[in-house]
Amino acid sequence: MSGAMRAQAMPWQAVVMVCMVLLLVACAPVKPSPSVSAPQHEAVDWLAQARSWATDASHQKRPEFAQRAWLRCAAAGYRALANDAGQAREALHWYSLCTTRLVDDVFDRDADGWTSRNLSFGDDTISLVIDAMPASLHGPLQLVPADSVTIPESFGVRHTVPGVGVPLVVAAQRCSDKPLCKLYPPEGVSRAATAWIDVDAQDRPRLHITDPEHAPDIVIGSTTYPLARDTTAPYAYLFDQSKLKRLAVWNLIGGKEIGLRQGLYLLEDYDPHKTPIVMIHGLGASPLIWGKLTNRVLGTPELHARYQIWHVVYQTDAPLLVSRLRVQQFLDQGWKLLDPSGADPARQQMVLVGHSMGGVIARLLSADSGDLLWRTAFTVSPEKIKASADDLDMLKRLFFFHPYPGVTQAIFLAAPHLGSPVSQRLLGRIAVLVLNPHGPELDALRRIAKNDPTAVQSNLLAVYQSAGLSSVSTMRDNQPVSHASQSLMPAPGIRYYTIAGDLPGASVRGDGIVPLSSAVIPGAVSTTIVAWGHKLYNNPEAIDKVIGILNEKPVDRENPPRDALSQQKP
Repeated sequence: MSGAMRAQAMPWQAVVMVCMVLLLVACAPVKPSPSVSAPQHEAVDWLAQARSWATDASHQKRPEFAQRAWLRCAAAGYRALANDAGQAREALHWYSLCTTRLVDDVFDRDADGWTSRNLSFGDDTISLVIDAMPASLHGPLQLVPADSVTIPESFGVRHTVPGVGVPLVVAAQRCSDKPLCKLYPPEGVSRAATAWIDVDAQDRPRLHITDPEHAPDIVIGSTTYPLARDTTAPYAYLFDQSKLKRLAVWNLIGGKEIGLRQGLYLLEDYDPHKTPIVMIHGLGASPLIWGKLTNRVLGTPELHARYQIWHVVYQTDAPLLVSRLRVQQFLDQGWKLLDPSGADPARQQMVLVGHSMGGVIARLLSADSGDLLWRTAFTVSPEKIKASADDLDMLKRLFFFHPYPGVTQAIFLAAPHLGSPVSQRLLGRIAVLVLNPHGPELDALRRIAKNDPTAVQSNLLAVYQSAGLSSVSTMRDNQPVSHASQSLMPAPGIRYYTIAGDLPGASVRGDGIVPLSSAVIPGAVSTTIVAWGHKLYNNPEAIDKVIGILNEKPVDRENPPRDALSQQKP
């Protein structure tokens, strides 16, 4: 062997030493990297990982690094929940805390335009999965943490359901591609959702946005957890967007904008098995008055499981019978879209709730007019009137009606069933002069009164010829047709309830607008009188009474009880 070859040869002792070093390195245990993608088969203390990442997140200055740390913390908390039931309480704490911090940070920074896609936080990626949402939501969505939505004082308390995940409000613009879209508020659609994090079969984290109505629970490991939700925030979010309060006031003094949006509006997607509660506001008001009652129904699980809330918007300057017909038409149009066959269980049980003039409308929607109102207004039968077929049809629909199909209950709050003296006072007289309602109903009435004056009762001819009717004038007790309508009570089979205000110290017992003698009517299942003014929709006792009525068992339409004034309070 040459000298050069000896210099290149490695002694056998050195070869053995190198092999031993390589063997030790290959067999040594490797400390797992604190990443959300560590394989599940390794013995990792996920709870410790969650604590560590939460601490790291709280010290990060750069948002993307903080978000990555919150993500890793939430994913570690999820794994701890899935793998170690003995530490579930602490694991749930870290999982909830870190999920909340991540979701709040992500959606506070960018609430609009969300669809299912991948999100990056530093060098980590998470799949955003928007699960099945209500059909009313379409296109890119707005995702807002529910706790960032301000709850109006008039709503009362915020109603929530405890559980895992982060309650959200998911919102979208109102659709326009199908007739059903017109049943959603013009401001848009808002629904409850819940954000939660899991890890898929490939050990990759996912951020879910789930409809808690459709999927109220999730399973982590072997345990089922309810999803947290906020039932008040979606309605409060929509309430804040609404322009109805301003429009309602302008409507009363001649504004026409509210006429462009009058109709029936659903606060939730239609459910063929839930009983509709149709809420009808009063003079110069809007559905916004129903904030407290709506919030209570949505926030009471037993009631929310049974009922769906429908709000009516109508022009309150129109005469009483015109408003009754218009609300009927709104309901007809809604049912035509929702249940064309008329076979849904929801169609068989309807509850009407009306405040002030809305209560009178609710009563007339529950009543059978017979020919009483026609005889009061006209001197001849319909077939003898000289009028076009369209005008005559319009008048017949105004003066002849039956109980609205499916109505089983009606609740009247501060309703002037026998008129209101306010309409006779100075303010009422001014309102009569200012109000100038229009519409095809009044146009038809005016044409008939001019073309066939002998067919109209003499005490109504002048006002019909001038179309000088309004909501205020038809609440006067001396208005002939309105006076006649006071005797029309809900038909047999419809249970009705009266709730009236009685201000202490008033010269005439009543709520300051409607006297007790007008609000309290015979035949009610119960009459409740509270020490309050006209705005009974804000009175806790009145709301409690309505909730109590709604909690009753479904009515037996064949045997409606009548116990008038059984719950009257002095």
